[in-house]
Amino acid sequence: MPHAAFSPEWLNRYTDPYALLGVSVAADERRILKRYRTVAKHLHPDALGSVPAERRQFAAQVLPKLVNPAYQRLKQDKGRNEVLATLRFKVRRLSRDQQLQPVSEAGRHLLAVAETEVEVFYEQAVDQLCDRQYKSLANFETFTQQLSELNLVYLRRKMGAPVIREKRTGLVSAATLAADPLADSPVSSQAASAQVYADRHYGRAQEYLKGKNVQAAIQELKDALKIDPQNSSYHCLMGQAYLLQKLPGMAKVHFKQALRLNPKNAVALKYARQLNLTLEQTPPRPAAPPSNGSNGSNGSNGNGTKRSLFGSLFSKGPSR
Repeated sequence: MPHAAFSPEWLNRYTDPYALLGVSVAADERRILKRYRTVAKHLHPDALGSVPAERRQFAAQVLPKLVNPAYQRLKQDKGRNEVLATLRFKVRRLSRDQQLQPVSEAGRHLLAVAETEVEVFYEQAVDQLCDRQYKSLANFETFTQQLSELNLVYLRRKMGAPVIREKRTGLVSAATLAADPLADSPVSSQAASAQVYADRHYGRAQEYLKGKNVQAAIQELKDALKIDPQNSSYHCLMGQAYLLQKLPGMAKVHFKQALRLNPKNAVALKYARQLNLTLEQTPPRPAAPPSNGSNGSNGSNGNGTKRSLFGSLFSKGPSR
């Protein structure tokens, strides 16, 4: 090991409380408490009476120095939102610098799996790793690092392509950010901070929807969209929230916008099919004078309007 176990340098390697507890970043308060109790019971001296001294020493230090502080940070909504905002910011920075390259097999698989399978694969991978996490010091180091990596990859998949909103100039593409010498300028820092706040609203909205508090989720998403109105994921979740409120008209508006911003948004495509959505047709263009025997259709249908974008998407199936 580069540093001795439980030295200050060693402890600084473990900053993700979700990974320390071995719990999904989507976990609510009840799941976090249940997992904490399981770990605390496993590491309690009464449960370690007949195990080797080395394991008892490990348990005696890891519980107060890492497990308990991790639970304290995650047991309330405010702490969870702050942790998620920090993790999302880290994901953006690593993605911008092209450094988010998973090492573990599970992390690489999660980065490549189809969008519709992300949730299931991630939850299963977390469960498998946390089962062995606290068997020994070596297990703790290996599996906690893998859990931390999985969390970053999962958030990367849920956030979509990393973008930073610049003041007055709109969105900057991921390719531009990678080569932008002003990426760490004050303007970019302000924009990144604004995006962190937007993601906090989005994260709270997800938690509210899991708790069936739809109205609170909608309000959080409205606040997120005020900061970043061009985020396909925000619009998609807003559409789902309005469906839960039995407001299909409002839901359609946001699903349409989600697909305008990202035609490959698999979740929005799924709901678009269910709701039989089509984009409004564009107004007919003035007919151009025919030339060289052309009928002037120029790819339009019989009345001169363009084909529906959604019609084209659905005929080919969702892009992968």
